[in-house]
Amino acid sequence: MKKSTSVRCVLMLLSIMVWISCGNASEIAQLDEKNVNLIFVVSPDLAYHTSGDIDKNTANLTPQGLNRSLQMATYLKKNLLRSKNATSIYTLAPMTHLQTSHDYPDMTSIGYIQQFALLNQTTLPISETSFYTANTLPIKVSYPEGSVPQNVSVPSSFCTNCSGLDFKNTNGSNDALVSHLIQQNQSGFYIFSAPWETIHAMMQALNVRYGHKLGLPLEYQGSNYLYAISISQKGEAQFLSYDSQLQPSKDYPKLPKKVVKAFCNHTLQPYFNAKRTGGVSDVVIPSNANQNQTVYIVRHAEAHPDKAFKFEDGNYVAAGQWRALELYRALKGKMNPDMVYSIDPAQWYHATGAFNFSYVRPSLTVWPFAIANNLPYFLVNEFQLMTKATDVPTAQKTSDFFFTGGKFSNKTILLAWESGHIRPLLKYLLDSYGGTNVTELDIDLPNTGWPGNDYDTIWRVKLDHQGNLIVDNVLCEGIESNRLPSTAPIF
Repeated sequence: MKKSTSVRCVLMLLSIMVWISCGNASEIAQLDEKNVNLIFVVSPDLAYHTSGDIDKNTANLTPQGLNRSLQMATYLKKNLLRSKNATSIYTLAPMTHLQTSHDYPDMTSIGYIQQFALLNQTTLPISETSFYTANTLPIKVSYPEGSVPQNVSVPSSFCTNCSGLDFKNTNGSNDALVSHLIQQNQSGFYIFSAPWETIHAMMQALNVRYGHKLGLPLEYQGSNYLYAISISQKGEAQFLSYDSQLQPSKDYPKLPKKVVKAFCNHTLQPYFNAKRTGGVSDVVIPSNANQNQTVYIVRHAEAHPDKAFKFEDGNYVAAGQWRALELYRALKGKMNPDMVYSIDPAQWYHATGAFNFSYVRPSLTVWPFAIANNLPYFLVNEFQLMTKATDVPTAQKTSDFFFTGGKFSNKTILLAWESGHIRPLLKYLLDSYGGTNVTELDIDLPNTGWPGNDYDTIWRVKLDHQGNLIVDNVLCEGIESNRLPSTAPIF
């Protein structure tokens, strides 16, 4: 049974270990920034969610659930962190939690915390002598060693400093992560986003291991609750519970102001249109080519705010949130996909300086679009993408996966991919048809032909009922990149 506001306030005064907020910001228990503050955000899943937050068919958020996550970010930043920057964000590797008979990955855990990540700042090196600060925070979601799910490509090495959470806590990886943070004893705010099953198990394991005897909740309390375990430098622990009391709208989120539209002028990537028709100019259609298929390929949202495009944390920056949330409206009337695909965000790579990051931004860019259109969302995890963009095996694997074998015949797909790999993929696909009178894609350019400041171009691949091929870039998202705010929208 839910307690009234007055009852909760009485409990707050009587409790030694548990503080419960009463809605008034002045009464919300404050976290000591000198402590190791472990903050647990419960992301909705099929088993545990507030009514209306999860679509039972896709296991993804509904617009109501998305609105709650956007509002929760403001509540978390303002009331728990008191506008200070978070130290780290850890979230569930989506492929460790497959849902429904279709095995949909749990993208909710990572998407649920994305808005909050963009309310924080990160300073990173962009050269040997200079640094850049942007409104973004990396999200640690990569596979812990020994917990890569079955049928998922195992990386050649593991990212120990960007590992996330495993739904099954394989080999105790989640418990080891929490213990490591406690043993380091470095003050800060450490955020965990995962379903109730994972969050509850993590808090219970911590309670038992360190003998704190904290009054943890025994049952799921709803999507509005946040939890924190604050540990002093002396090892004394306190448990705090927060009821955000959010009442999100059921409509798709409305941005605080309009996003400026742009025209498809092809100044950054010249207009391209190539056809491969069987029997024409010695073209031979691959025997296993798909039929009646269309794939729209987009790049991730804004990622490099510096002029040299060197800033890199694996996430997109705050301006990208405007694009990601606007994409639903921007693409309306331009395409009608059956499903959404992207790169597994649990992949990681070595970037500028000595930093390793989980590569989350392509998947998060199209995630709101899938929610708005109630579409199935899938991740490509059968092979690793973080190789050189010009590596032929990677382009071949991608081409074979999407355009051969019949799996995607009679389908229309929106695909979010890494920009440097897109044109090499398309070049390989075109070349696989052969022919003597063909137009080639130029990939011998920086970033293999995709300009660093181009976030708007859309590449389209069409296969007809015989497998004849058309590749063009006639479409664009129609969002003016230079007019997007550098700070995230506030909800």
